[in-house]
Amino acid sequence: MKRTDAAMTEPQKVCVIIAAYNAAATIGRAIQSALAEPEVAEVFVIDDCSTDTTVNAARTADDGTHRLTVASLEKNSGPSAARNLAIARSRSPFIAVLDSDDFFLPGRFTALFAEPDWDIIADNIVFVDERAAMAIDPVAVATHKITPRQLTAATFVEGCITYADRYKGELGFLKAVFRRAFLDKHDLRYSENLRLAEDYELYARALMLGARFTVAPDCYYVAVEREDSLSAVHTVRDLTNLEQADRMLIASAPASADLNFQLKRHYAQIIGKQRHRALLDRKHDVGILKALSEQADHPFQLGKTMLAISRDKLRAAALWPTPTAPPPRKNGLRFLLSD
Repeated sequence: MKRTDAAMTEPQKVCVIIAAYNAAATIGRAIQSALAEPEVAEVFVIDDCSTDTTVNAARTADDGTHRLTVASLEKNSGPSAARNLAIARSRSPFIAVLDSDDFFLPGRFTALFAEPDWDIIADNIVFVDERAAMAIDPVAVATHKITPRQLTAATFVEGCITYADRYKGELGFLKAVFRRAFLDKHDLRYSENLRLAEDYELYARALMLGARFTVAPDCYYVAVEREDSLSAVHTVRDLTNLEQADRMLIASAPASADLNFQLKRHYAQIIGKQRHRALLDRKHDVGILKALSEQADHPFQLGKTMLAISRDKLRAAALWPTPTAPPPRKNGLRFLLSD
């Protein structure tokens, strides 16, 4: 008997959730791009105790169709808590995540719902700066297509491991659409202690529970890069929480040599980043000699940290080569994924 995919039989009604913090300058554009999609039944903006006019800017973007809800957390709690609140209040059978800096290009959900057999789906991402965002050409973006793929837990985790000598292309950056039924069946929500890589951790758990995760061939998601982006600031605490999350993923992973290997690689990388950040912070507080002595009990990791710091300094002085693999580009645009 031929299986009927739920995405084809359930009403194609989407709730777009936007966690926002000090996003007054961009939140209106994000909301308008979501409301322009005919499949969008709800847009939930959850303000994370902004100190600017984000709430007013969000309400001003309302198009009068009664699909927009703006709410606020009682204290600053991070994007995971904001997203979980929106998921709890929404009723749509599909949940989509949109960052407050970013926006959709027209036709995103029509394209994604045309793909069969998925519990989670995401399209490619095009990265632009603010100036380019104002004049982006959807037709030019549409010409960049990739081969659609189904992610396994192992291939996903491997795709989230960074390399010092190449441009980033981590699969954890993907902005997914979830089938609510799968999230609810497995009681899956964002881990609220994470303010870094919260998408990675949720995707990994979902895949380990058997989620069918499709990466579609098209690109309808525009990520606007800013130097002051919160995602670019990784504290020791953020990295420590991610380290603990990786420990839990390793402990709960199904028996798979490949998955276990990739999880341990990711975990080792997070440990390295945590020690790197800790050394830089302690250097600022107590000086380099004291900071180095405090990590002397892990000489191998300390050596790797010092190499990474030296490489960064040499690269800043143009004495070390920049990443050798160019970012995937077409028509002058940089994309997350390329064949």
